[in-house]
Parts: sequence; C-alpha cells; structure tokens
Amino acid sequence: MRKTKIICTIGPRTCEYDQLKMLAKGGMNIARLNISHGSYGWHRKVIKHIRAINKNSKYPIAIMLDTKGPEVRSGDLKKEVKLSKGDKFIFTIRSEPEYPENMTEVSYDGFIDDVKIGDIILVDGGMLSFEVKEKTANDIICESKNNGILTSRRHLNIRGKSVRLPSITKEDWKDIEFGIKEGVDFIALSFVKTAGAVNVLKRFLDKKKASVEVVAKIESSTSVLNLEEIIKAADGVMVARGDLGSELPLEEVPLIQEEIVNLSRFYGKPVIIATHFLESMVIHPTPTRAEVSDIAQAVREQADAIMLSGETATGNYPFKALEVMNRVVRRIEKKIEENKKIIIPASDDLKEQIAMSATTIGNNIKADSILAFTRKGFMPALLSRCRPNSQIYAFANTTNVCHKLNLYWGVQSFHIEFFRDPEKTIQHAITLLKEKKLMKKNHRIVIVSDILANKEVVDTIQVRTIRD
Repeated sequence: MRKTKIICTIGPRTCEYDQLKMLAKGGMNIARLNISHGSYGWHRKVIKHIRAINKNSKYPIAIMLDTKGPEVRSGDLKKEVKLSKGDKFIFTIRSEPEYPENMTEVSYDGFIDDVKIGDIILVDGGMLSFEVKEKTANDIICESKNNGILTSRRHLNIRGKSVRLPSITKEDWKDIEFGIKEGVDFIALSFVKTAGAVNVLKRFLDKKKASVEVVAKIESSTSVLNLEEIIKAADGVMVARGDLGSELPLEEVPLIQEEIVNLSRFYGKPVIIATHFLESMVIHPTPTRAEVSDIAQAVREQADAIMLSGETATGNYPFKALEVMNRVVRRIEKKIEENKKIIIPASDDLKEQIAMSATTIGNNIKADSILAFTRKGFMPALLSRCRPNSQIYAFANTTNVCHKLNLYWGVQSFHIEFFRDPEKTIQHAITLLKEKKLMKKNHRIVIVSDILANKEVVDTIQVRTIRD
C-alpha cells in the first residue's frame, strides 16, 4: 500500500464526476482547487461531485482550496507578443484604454517601487525573463533576455526578491469565506512570509468555528528566512518550487526542499512537495527520466505528499500522469530500506512517548499494521511522524478527521462508530479491515487505543495476532 500521498489539481480536464472518480480510483488522496482559476460556481460543482464520490464509494477524498495570494500579474493583451532576445518591453502602472504592442500594465502599483535597475523580472517562473534597464514614475523599461511569447495575465516575479504585498489580500478573504462555507478540509495559503499571516488566518477560522487545516506555502525568499516560525505555526507546509525557484538561485531549491522536509518532520507537520513533477506530460504521454528521478527523490526524503498541478488540471494526459506518479512512488517505496531511527525529539509528552514506543515495537516484531483510534487525529499524526515500517490504519468517528488524515504519510483512515466499550470498537475495526482484505489470519498488529481498566479509561499499546 502506498504511503506517500498524492494531490491532484482539478481543472477543465478533470472536473466532471466520472473524471474525478477516475482520479480517485487512480490513487488521488486530495483534490486541489486553485481558486485563481474558475468561478465560485465551477468550484462548487467540483466540490459537490467529490462529496458524492465520498458518499457512494470507498474513496475518502479530501479537498484543498489554494488561495491566489499577493500575486503580481501582467495585463490583458489584444494578441500575444512575440519577443526576441534584446527586444525592448515596458511594464507600466498607468491605466490606459490601449497600449503599444511592446507594453502592458501590471496588477500592483507598488511593483514599480519594488523593482530596481538591473533586476530580472521573470514571467511564469522563468518562461520569459526581462532585465530592468530604466525606470520612470510609471514605467519599467526592460530588455528581453530570451526568445519567447508573452500572453495575457502572466505571473511576474523579481529574481531574489519578494514584493511588498500583504500575505492575505481582500480577494483572498472572499475566497477563504467561500471555502469555509463549502466545508473544505485544507486552505493552502499562498506566499506566506511570516508566521503572523498563518496565525491571523487560524484565529479567523477559530472565530468562524471552521474545522479547516492551514497549509503554508513556502514560495518566496522571505518565507525561507522565517521558515522555522512558519512551520511551527502552520498545520502543514507546501514546498512551492515554481515560485521558490523564481526568487532564489535554482541550485538552492533542492537544498531548501530538503531543509523544509526535515524541519517539518522534526515539528510533526505534514509536508507537500509541489510543482513540475511531470511537467512534460502536460503535452507528452511519457515523462522524462529526470522527472521520474525527481519523484523518487521526494519519496526518499519521505515527504508526506507530492502534488500534480497542470498535469491533471489542463494537461493532455491527466490520468496517465497520475498513473505514472502512483507507479513510481510504489516502486521506490518498495525498494527503500526503511529507516528505523525515530527522529522525534525527546519529550515528556505521554502521547509522543506512546507513538514512539508503538513504532519501535512494530518495527522490531515486523508488524503488518498499526491501528490507531482517534477523535481529533492527533495519535495517527504522531505515528506518521515516526515513519514506521507498518501501514497505519486510523479509525475516527467523524469524516472531517478522516479527510484531514489523508495528508499524512502512511495513514489510511476509516470512519467508524465508537462504542462505550473500547474493545468492541477495536473488534469492529478489525472486522472492517478483514472485509476490505487489508488484514488476514496470522497478521501481527500493534493497537494504540484506550481500554477499560477498573472502570477507568487508560491508554495502551497492544500486540495481537489475528487468529481467524
């Protein structure tokens, strides 16, 4: 069973019920809705389809809403602009009914103050680049550094810099309200620069009594400077390598990725690696060997989840891309010699000690699975942090908790009824696993649960062998 989770971005190629069900069947754990594209009505329809799939099938798909964030975009063009190396091009903050062919407006007036002469402006992470040669009060006069085509509303970055926009914009707040109303499981907050933005959003969610996890997207040079505080504040983090590679030297991105994964595991936060895994499959039916190696590296680093973007949203081969990622992940996980060292820092916390002990026992006896019973998802998250060799089966009495656990490495969750007698609940869970052919005779299991002892409920770790 695959332990690394897969997130698929939903778009025009994958938004209908049957298409979403194919993604679920193909191994999608979380559906990502990029609020930058599509109307609220479109996203609402996708959410409705996912709810129906969850209700009518065995696939408990979680939903992640990804905010736009403080992005800077170029303006609308009457027609695409073909550029050659050395061509002059102008970005302006003037609002005019028409512009010359070699000029377009930008969506953020402060962009002109953030840019300095000699800076490199990147379009869509580097598909085009411009060197700033001159500035006026309203215009940024540039020289194209390469050949390419500029189309409408492209994403702009300044290499090595972050623009000074607020982390959560007015539009973001509207989108967040929409996500709360529709009951999404995760909100991926774009361009997080400090822990402050995460804390503001979490307070807002608490005020709204919304049970939504906040995933902080690390995609700017400023966020890297404040990495540890952001990870500690967030419920999870995403390594958004596209924009990260625009603001930082490319050779730094793999090192930062590894640092984010290690820090996230240290603090027990799930981590997603995103962007460009199978970019060639947007057009072609087979990936490059380098892309396959990129997936393998993310699995070796033991990220909780990896994400497909354009591959499943607008690409020509969305289901093939998912099938390739699923196959590669399973093969690498099978090959990896599991690391039996538990990296959780020393702690007096009882729950952490139970998770470490259950993992150690499971690894030593070569347990087939670890069963955890949870009301909030805390114990399965701790077990996932330990990266045990065994599959973790989590049982919760709410679907909301089951969906959130979809993000955690090695955890497969089930919604079941909890009985007053803990042993009855355990037997119910074992029966369910047998029915699903996930457990059979002579399987050795570790159970993390509470039991009744002298009329008191106590936490326990049990080892059992399935006898029938």
